[in-house]
Amino acid sequence: MTPQSSFNLSKEHPISAEQKKAYQQDGHIILRGVASSEEVGFFRPLISGIVDEVAQSKDPQGRITDYSKMFTQVSNVWRKNKLVHQFILAKRFAKIAADLMGVNGVRLYHDQALIKEPGGKPTPWHQDYYYWPLATEHTITMWMPLVDVSREMGSMSFAVGSHRNTSFMEMPISDTSQEYFERIIAEQQCATPSYVLNAGDATFHSGMTLHSAHGNGSDRRREVITIIYYADGTRIMEPNNEHRKVDMQVFHPGQKPGELAASELNPLLYSKP
Repeated sequence: MTPQSSFNLSKEHPISAEQKKAYQQDGHIILRGVASSEEVGFFRPLISGIVDEVAQSKDPQGRITDYSKMFTQVSNVWRKNKLVHQFILAKRFAKIAADLMGVNGVRLYHDQALIKEPGGKPTPWHQDYYYWPLATEHTITMWMPLVDVSREMGSMSFAVGSHRNTSFMEMPISDTSQEYFERIIAEQQCATPSYVLNAGDATFHSGMTLHSAHGNGSDRRREVITIIYYADGTRIMEPNNEHRKVDMQVFHPGQKPGELAASELNPLLYSKP
């Protein structure tokens, strides 16, 4: 028996009514022990190895923004290793996403392995949804550290309730977004909790939720895997900025606005029986 064959990645991580309500009210939630230490211990070096390999090849992966001073980012690691494929497409994680959003099924948008090296700069306040050509409010990101993450290492902060604000200017992640959203957060006296996470814990946040990350002031790499989900049945929107246009081409190849967002890169990962 190989180590990974003993992992039951379909085993449920139950979500209570209170947790679902908290997510929908706050726009984010932290869940402990979503993956076991054994699971993280097995998949972490595989994911880290993929990041190092792509970084050395200097593959831009279709990105039009350089995030290198903040973190090293590699997308769709599920397509680069058959074992990592099992982890990223795990029914356990996808069901949590569906339960928190209150939808019947979810598809994969894409994954991202994010490595913030020692000395890595802070990640400015931003909304993920700005980048996504998805005509739905039902988008969610699982952010799971593969190592224990303290605030000093670059933990995430969330602006509570910001997902309900529809009046924000749309803008990419930048110093400008940091200044703009920081001012709004201060004016509205919005709570911005951050969390200390153990490897295998996870936060889930809406694509509309304002969030940021501290710089890495430690001497260790902050290693994180994120998985982005959206509600099954979602259609592709007409891209209204260059980032959404690029994302449509990269993550929905061959598809056009108005079509169901369901390319070969967007498998259905969970659907209620």
